[in-house]
Amino acid sequence: MKALSNADFFRGPLMVKIAAFLFISITFYYVGKHWSDGYQQLVFFTATTTTSQTPSVSISPNNDKLFNISSLAENSLPPVPAPVVVVTEGAVVPPPPPPPSDSIQRFGIVDENGTMSDEFEVGEFDPDEVVENWGVGNGSEVENGDAGGSRRARVKRFELCPSSMREYIPCLDNEQAIKKLKSTERGERFERHCPEPRRGLNCLVPPPKDYKTPIPWPKSRDEVWFSNVPHTRLVEDKGGQNWIFRVKNKFKFPGGGTQFIHGADEYLDHMSKMVPEIAFGQNTRVVLDVGCGVASFGAYLLSRNVITMSIAPKDVHENQIQFALERGVPAMVAAFATHRLLYPSQAFDLIHCSRCRINWTRDDGILLLEVDRMLRAGGYFVWAAQPVYKHEEPLEEQWKEMLNLTTRLCWEFVKKDGYIAVWKKPLNNGCYLNREEGTNPPLCDLTDDSDKVWYADLKACITRLPENGYGAIVPKWPDRLRTPPDRLQSIQFDAYISRKELYTAEYKYWMDIVGGFVRALKWKKIRLRNVMDMKAGFGGFAAALNDHGLNSWVMNVVPVSGPNTLPVIYDRGLIGVMHDWCEAFDTYPRTYDLLHAASLFSLERKRCNISTIMLEMDRILRPGGRVYIRDSLSIMDELKEIADAMGWHVTLRDTSEGPHASYRLFVGDKRLLRP
Repeated sequence: MKALSNADFFRGPLMVKIAAFLFISITFYYVGKHWSDGYQQLVFFTATTTTSQTPSVSISPNNDKLFNISSLAENSLPPVPAPVVVVTEGAVVPPPPPPPSDSIQRFGIVDENGTMSDEFEVGEFDPDEVVENWGVGNGSEVENGDAGGSRRARVKRFELCPSSMREYIPCLDNEQAIKKLKSTERGERFERHCPEPRRGLNCLVPPPKDYKTPIPWPKSRDEVWFSNVPHTRLVEDKGGQNWIFRVKNKFKFPGGGTQFIHGADEYLDHMSKMVPEIAFGQNTRVVLDVGCGVASFGAYLLSRNVITMSIAPKDVHENQIQFALERGVPAMVAAFATHRLLYPSQAFDLIHCSRCRINWTRDDGILLLEVDRMLRAGGYFVWAAQPVYKHEEPLEEQWKEMLNLTTRLCWEFVKKDGYIAVWKKPLNNGCYLNREEGTNPPLCDLTDDSDKVWYADLKACITRLPENGYGAIVPKWPDRLRTPPDRLQSIQFDAYISRKELYTAEYKYWMDIVGGFVRALKWKKIRLRNVMDMKAGFGGFAAALNDHGLNSWVMNVVPVSGPNTLPVIYDRGLIGVMHDWCEAFDTYPRTYDLLHAASLFSLERKRCNISTIMLEMDRILRPGGRVYIRDSLSIMDELKEIADAMGWHVTLRDTSEGPHASYRLFVGDKRLLRP
């Protein structure tokens, strides 16, 4: 047998096995030595043998301590000498603790009796969400700087407005403009009078002194914190009518109204028995409540799958809309005066007026003509007022005038029962065209755009119904939410593909996005009751919230700078409003839990200052509320700079398209600022 050369010897399998064995042995040796010398011992029992053969128990120095095993590799714990406790023979060693019992986990708070309870109220803010000593003033710290090659103002910090502005609505509280009005006899003072751009809001509207986290829905339907809306005028004026009363630190809402002091549910049942075809939640899905008070009518319709736009002016009972929104009920400030309301034609399946203090027959019925414009073909007008049931001469005269006007409008008088009267609007123009020549009010011109509502004057004419029947017939709820409506084809909208395909694609897109928010950002676990979509499109975001089971309602805002998709939104069974984001919105401060804006700022930055929109968002957002902005990457730095100046906590996230996409998701949390 030939001797192996040196090279062959080291290549042989025997040497490989020997080398591997030595390597493993040395490795274990050093690991063991390193473990024992550098770390506390994890030994819980030892048996040492002494000369007297006395048994002993050694107690680890780590007894009753918790260890993070993953941190052992950091070699940061100093060695601790192990004390030895000697137990002599005959001594009793304590028995080990019993195993934990299989019990059901419960979450809640421990009450004064020491028992767990899930009946508790959230009122105070987490200290991490409160910023003290923010500062008060009428202005803000601003310095000039460059941004992307163009000069603009860099805001270092927005100060808090004076406490007198805590319920400030810029376009409704412009006293200088109101004083200059030539006349106020038709309610002009309750309409929009926005300040000039240079005199707009430039500070942060503060909350009341003892502001608390709002009571969550559905409990908020029946009670809210007094400190959040600290006004007692309505209690003093309407307490006897079962609207509202105060109990200690809360306002309570028993569900009554001026004409339904025994409760809204009984009132709604009465209405349903009068006219079964109303069919709340099926035929009737979208309602307008005029002069809504604290919105108990709309609050109780929610349980019948009906969404109600509750409106009232900011008049002597100026906080009624604020109460409604604090309760979690859809509402906004609006008045029948000299301009069209900001809703499209054929928007509402039913319009309700219960002692709403409006003279419907004045100026040859111009206000009732506005109701007719907004009422869907075949829809119902419900009037509950003293002229319906009282037999005093002036009231009887008002009743005759109302019957005469509604007959000339071709409304069908359906029924009068007790203090409620119901009319029905025709389905087509047939009756209008068959009236005697010269009958007033006339039909509007064919050129009239009945969906043009932004600062549009009221017209003393009857709005024509579309000859093709669009808007007259919609599917029952909930089918109408997903069915492309006929009016999708009639809106002015630039689309290069089928509009129905675009409509369906938008819905599927938001279903995916909202589904991701629910899974990743736990949307079902945070307070999302009052929601606003600031650029709503066809209402796909609101539809997705509904279909994902989120217990919220959405105010769908259609900007004047884009196509008017409001008719489609209402045909789906949703609510919305036209608005220009270069101006303030008609709502009270601290009324929304979530503001959602997709591609809004990249559009509106060409028209107005971004800080104007952001300050308005801060005004209407509740402390603890959240903002989601999905927009181009180029605008994110400016948004974050403004948000930081307002005290928001901001995070930027990648969209589902990934980190290299041109869009980002801006998430802002509003904190409670205190002076």
